[in-house]
This record gives sequence, structure tokens and C-alpha cells, in this order.
Amino acid sequence: MMKVQLFATCLVDWFRPEIGIATVQLLERAGVKVIFPEAQTCCGQIAFNVGRWREALTIAEQWVRTFSPEFPVVSPSGSCVAMVRHNYRMLFEGHPLYSRWEELAARTYELSQFLVDVLGIEDLGIRRNGVVTCHLSCHTQRMLGVGKAPERLIQATGAEYRPLPEANVCCGFGGLFSLHFPEISGAMLARKIQAIQSTGAEIVLAPDWSCLMHIGGGLHRMGLPIRAVHLAEWLVEGE
Repeated sequence: MMKVQLFATCLVDWFRPEIGIATVQLLERAGVKVIFPEAQTCCGQIAFNVGRWREALTIAEQWVRTFSPEFPVVSPSGSCVAMVRHNYRMLFEGHPLYSRWEELAARTYELSQFLVDVLGIEDLGIRRNGVVTCHLSCHTQRMLGVGKAPERLIQATGAEYRPLPEANVCCGFGGLFSLHFPEISGAMLARKIQAIQSTGAEIVLAPDWSCLMHIGGGLHRMGLPIRAVHLAEWLVEGE
């Protein structure tokens, strides 16, 4: 039986641990044994994005020492996977842990990417009804190159999937960007919600909880009856 390591991420751990549980359930459904390295912490993305690279490196060192290159690492967050696979290169350049990071980066995946592109599984035997759309985070699309994997998992359930207009446009979260530039972030969010509404979907899915917190908050404030749900949780709801 294949073994993988779960990288839950700090946002999932703190705000929505159900996503981590759903990720484990889906991986086990796919015939994979899941290991949870308990020493894992944040990937350091927030510190990295604001230029505090010394602090980010300390966190990255912990991450690289915690996970083993022996088994793939799977996470329900494309943004955090992108941090590990791409931005760590700048932190570990010339560092004694560079080779270990390089091995890990090559085996670290976003959940839908791992299921569809690595395991070759699109149909998990889960059936859903209703109308849904899907927002892919900027990092998931641009840094990881994840395109159709979430769509294929959704379409295999039998639910009515409606592509999101301007799917390549940011939702406006961007971590601390939404705090530093609230007016711009709010305008971007309004545009994203307008696109979601135009699909007529009852649920907007995403493979990244950070985007969903932002989108879900906007939907709630506007009083719109559209649920913002992580792809893993939505799939598990149909088991």
C-alpha cells in the first residue's frame, strides 16, 4: 500500500480541521495509507511574503526536517504547496538542507493534483447532486500548473459543474494583501462574487481554504445563499 504524508497547513489546522480529516478520508478511499508528522507547523509563507526571510527560513527548516523524502507529501492547499515547491528554492540556496528540500519538493502535491495526475484517479465512487462551480487559487493555477484536476473530480460525481467566468482572476485575498490593501481586495472580491453568481451555482468549491475564507466571508456579508466549500469536504459529504 502506498504511503503519503499529510501536510495539513496551519490555516486548516486552526480554522477548518474538517478539511484535513476529509483529505485523509479521500486518500484512504483511494487506497493510500496516510501518515501525519506531528512536528509540522506553518510553511512560512506569510513571513516570506512580507520580506522576513530569516524568520521564513527558520520555519522552512522545521518543515524540511519534519517531512521525509521517502514518501510523497499531500496537502489540501495549493498555496502552501507552491510555497514549498517554488519559494523554498530562494530560502535554501546554498543551505545544507538544499538537497533534502529538492527531494521533498519533487514529491509534494496539492490533493487534486495527487489524486488525478499521480494516482490517475478521477472517479472516487462518490455521487453528488446540485449545481457547483470552482475557483482555483492563483498559486494553484500559476505556480503548480493545476488546471483540470479539480474539475475532473467534480464532474465524476455527476453534479452539474458550471465553469467560473474569469477563473484565472484572483479573488483578492493574497494573504496579508487583503489587510494592507482592503479597498483593492474588496473590489477584487466583489468581482469574483459577481462571477460566481453568474453561474447560478449553489456552491463554490476551491482547493484552497484561504481563498474560501475570503469568498465565504463576502458571500455571508452580502446575504447570498451560496456556500463556499473546500473540494475535499464537498467530496466527502457525498460518501
